[in-house]
Amino acid sequence: MKGDALYCLGRSSQAENDLRRPTLEEIGARTEIFTLEGIQGQSREYLVWLLAQCTAGQVKSETIITDEALDVLTERLVTPLQLGHYLTRALEEAFQIGQKPVTAEIVNSVLAIRLNDPEPHLIRHGYPVRSLAQLINVKPTEIRAFLGGQLPPGRSQELKDQLLKDGVPL
Repeated sequence: MKGDALYCLGRSSQAENDLRRPTLEEIGARTEIFTLEGIQGQSREYLVWLLAQCTAGQVKSETIITDEALDVLTERLVTPLQLGHYLTRALEEAFQIGQKPVTAEIVNSVLAIRLNDPEPHLIRHGYPVRSLAQLINVKPTEIRAFLGGQLPPGRSQELKDQLLKDGVPL
């Protein structure tokens, strides 16, 4: 039986990958990793439940937000924190302009434009730019250039191969 427990949200985390590296082999061998998948595949149900909790079941969600707006939220967002944050922003924006129910256009107007770009995606999985740079021994500016598609194809492939080899989810 292993002595320590590490709980990871999502498919992979930086801590989990670090424990697989040779320098942390002793600790990794004594650690049990439990992966918690969260609400993947149940985002819509979560939002409907959240709205029902907020209204004490007195109001149907369709009168607050359209199905299309819920679709946009569930397609573009991953975590409960994101879902709650952007739902709140959409509700506030709809209130400001006097629109009821919240539409997909309102949701799109409040979503961060670069929400699903590579850098924010990696940060959500526990890989900030500085950590990626340290992992493969390059400068953070080169990682940013890689994530922004600004490196020559050969160098870009080289960095991608190194990151994949170290278990980074690209």
